[in-house]
Parts: sequence; C-alpha cells; structure tokens
Amino acid sequence: MAPLFRNPFILLCIVALLWGGNAVAGKLAVGHVSPMLLTSLRWLFACLFIVPFAWRDAKREWAVICEHRLKLFLLAALGFTAFNALFYWALNYTSAINVTIEQSAMPLVVFLGNFLWFGLRPVKLQLLGFSLTLCGVLITVAHGQLSSLLSLDLNRGDALMLMATVLYGGYTVALRYRPPLHWRSMIMMLALFAFVSSLPFSAYEYWAGHAVLPDARGFGVVLYIAIFPSLIAQSLYMRGVDLIGGNRANLFINLVPVFGSLLAVLILAEEFKTYHFLALSLVVGGILLAEQGVRRSTGRA
Repeated sequence: MAPLFRNPFILLCIVALLWGGNAVAGKLAVGHVSPMLLTSLRWLFACLFIVPFAWRDAKREWAVICEHRLKLFLLAALGFTAFNALFYWALNYTSAINVTIEQSAMPLVVFLGNFLWFGLRPVKLQLLGFSLTLCGVLITVAHGQLSSLLSLDLNRGDALMLMATVLYGGYTVALRYRPPLHWRSMIMMLALFAFVSSLPFSAYEYWAGHAVLPDARGFGVVLYIAIFPSLIAQSLYMRGVDLIGGNRANLFINLVPVFGSLLAVLILAEEFKTYHFLALSLVVGGILLAEQGVRRSTGRA
C-alpha cells in the first residue's frame, strides 16, 4: 500500500473514478433527497466516519488548528460546501454525463489562478491542452449546438455546474495556503467546517419548502458519497497535489468525465451522444498534451 500511496498517477486516477461515481450518485438522489440536505448529510456522515481515525492527530495538532481555523473554514465552505451544493443542484436540471464533462474546466481555473497569484506560467503544450479542454467543455455546455453559446441560451444545470467548477478550481489554488496538518486532521476539520457551513443552505431549503427527506435510496446515496467521493477521494487528491503540484494534479480531473460517462451509461442508461464523444476526445487529448508539456519542461530544467 505504501508504494501505491506514493504513485500520484494511480492515486489521481482513483480520485477521478470516485468523483465520476459522485455524479451518478447525485443523479440517483434526485427526488429521493434534496440537494442542500444531501450536502449537509454528506459531511455529517463524513465527520462521523473520520473522527475515530483522526481524533488523535487533531488533538496533537490542536494549537495549529485553532490558529488557522478561519482559513480551514473558508477552504471547507468554498471547496466542499458551495461546490457540492451547486453540483447536486445542477444534477436536477442536466445529465450526469454533462456534469462530469463540464468539470473538465477546472484545470483552466487552476492555471489562471496560479498564474495570477503565483506567477506560474504554463508551457506551450499546456496552453494547447487548455484550448482542447475548453473546446470540449463548450461543446458539452452547448449540447452540441454552439449557436446557443452566442445567444447565452444555457441549460440551468450546465450554468450551475460551471459556477461549481470555478469554486473548486479556486479551492485547489488555495490549497497552497493550507496549514501544516496531517492529512487525517485536515480532512476531519474540513468535513466538520463543511457540515457547519452547509447548515444555512439546508435551513433555507427547508424554509422555502423544497426539502426532501431521504428515503432508502437517498440514504444509500448519502452513505456512498460520504465514504468514497468525500473522505477517500479528497484525501487521495490532497496527496496527489502534494506529490506533483496543483497544476498537474488538477489535470487528472479531466478523467472524471471518462469514468463518469461510462458509469452514467451503464447505471443510469443515459444516452451517449455524438457531441459527448467529440467533447471527451478533446478533453482526453488536452490532458495528454498538457502532461507531456510539463514533462518536457521538467526534463529541460
């Protein structure tokens, strides 16, 4: 297990698979548990699962946690609560395939953020990879009809997913500022703060009369999401960022639509259309070109 945990490419492929499953699970939850309540329950159960394993680490690092509590709260509210609330809300209006492909815009946000805040410049092949990825995302958002982009006639779910993508890209950039905590302490505190910051959204959903309490399927979705996309995938993603940096790690999110589309077809019986194939081809081509560009740049250095 130790060599596996040191291989960033295997770790990030597992992350992409689990996050692809998150879109399918979110789609299965529609009508069985409301989006904001799903977000709150996700992080509540994640807290319950991680606390027995992380409590000793958190107790040892309590002084650091207290010193950086505001930073941890903001990271959780941005990357965990707001992203997931928009993510599950989007699935009420668009397909799981679309949502997973639209997540591929995250690397663009990460590269732009790293350039603006840290002056990290992408190499030429990375720029070409970004361009291919962006084309794939735009084709998906437009449902294959690029004329709809010119008239800004976008599906509500696709627009919500793009907002979520911007938020998680910002979270990835901000991980550079995270406090020096053990990964178990980090995940526990982020899950706790994500639960706390999600409560106002769930309260508003209930007050507005849109809350749907989980039935058997909804509860099953909550448990799956709390364990796999939340705890396991988030932990592996942080490890991947540590090993190869945010820019390169975020590129592997482009594998989410590959796994997500396959799972959506197999489990949800969603229709895989021609424009989905074209978009996925551009996305996969983008990640390969960008990764090749990084390797050449590193080799010359």
